[in-house]
Amino acid sequence: MSFWLDSLGPIGKRPALPGDRDADVAIVGGGYTGLWTAYHLAKARPGLRVVVLEAEYCGFGASGRNGGWASGLFPVSEQKLTRKYGAPAAAAMRAALEGAVDEVGRTAAAEGIDCDYAKGGVISLIRTPGQLRRGRGQAGFLDADAARAVCDATGVLGGLYSAHCAALHPAKLVRGLAETVERLGVTVHEGTRALRIASGEVVTDHGTIRAGTVVRALEAYTARLPGHHRDLAPIYSLMIATEPLPPEVWERIGLRRRETFTDERRMIIYGQRTADDRLAFGGRGAPYHFGSRVRPDFDRVPAVFGKLRHTLGELFGIEVPVAYRWGGPLGIPRDWMPSVGLRDGLAWAGGYVGDGVAASNLAGRTLADLILGRESELTGLPWVDHRSRRWEPEPVRWLGINGGLRGTALLDALDR
Repeated sequence: MSFWLDSLGPIGKRPALPGDRDADVAIVGGGYTGLWTAYHLAKARPGLRVVVLEAEYCGFGASGRNGGWASGLFPVSEQKLTRKYGAPAAAAMRAALEGAVDEVGRTAAAEGIDCDYAKGGVISLIRTPGQLRRGRGQAGFLDADAARAVCDATGVLGGLYSAHCAALHPAKLVRGLAETVERLGVTVHEGTRALRIASGEVVTDHGTIRAGTVVRALEAYTARLPGHHRDLAPIYSLMIATEPLPPEVWERIGLRRRETFTDERRMIIYGQRTADDRLAFGGRGAPYHFGSRVRPDFDRVPAVFGKLRHTLGELFGIEVPVAYRWGGPLGIPRDWMPSVGLRDGLAWAGGYVGDGVAASNLAGRTLADLILGRESELTGLPWVDHRSRRWEPEPVRWLGINGGLRGTALLDALDR
């Protein structure tokens, strides 16, 4: 269990689906995407029969174990979006995601969800000459002194800062959203696994839901659905959290506004200062598993946890008192392009490549507009109705993804 979930104490499950039922909208997945969609449907159309189906409990997946970044980041660059969709559409996508960072905070405050939201921005530290050459001239560039004033890590040569990111407690947010949607009249069934989805129905291990619209909001667990195992690749990201660090350590490190932090290496790392003064720190590097398999024992890779501890210690020049270790899969589309859409009564959203905390809020608002048949600025964004090419069959998928991971690590080694 992640530090975030463990800090909430024992988690009980809501009742499972009690047999066959009818609904207006059936949402498969009790994470951020499913719950934000349910929330905005319930707010826009009180009385609409919305049912959320979750195999475990709300927040079991990435929504309860991520790095706690509500960021305006998008895995496809604005330059690539501009080439494909034009500059106005690319700018609209960026603005919508940046606005979603604030929307998460506003909604949490309005609904009384205390999720430790702190919008301090994000700093990406520059720590090698190669990174410095690439970083100069980019938006938000900071020189070494300015970067160290935000986050005084070792070997800092500069940094890139963006205000469009907030640190938060992800499990408090997802569990609070589940309680909120129930209060608004949404029915949430936990311990109910979807076995098959189709236009008009969801077949589960506890009965069948017949609905006018079915929403697939499973992110990495999409690969478990029949016919969907090549839609999103489940790639594992692992995390550690320290014991609370003493004031003198924080006086040196900084992050006084709880800025989230990373650096400019290619193998992604990410961290935040938690509200109770821990360092929560994660990164990629765990292997992809043949056949897009997702199993609980894949959440723990001692070698990766060891690398995370070493990297965090080297980053801040400290002995890292690790209190928690956890991990799990996230969903990656073949072209790294997240998408939202509705066709023939089947809706979907996901493929956030690890940046889904704010993007899922935007996706939920967009899906609500699509389902209710409302044209809006959101329904015209570039990711709406985008279809990624499917991942290659095995063993090509396994060779390609794991080869890419090793290549990324090699490039970082050469950079150092």
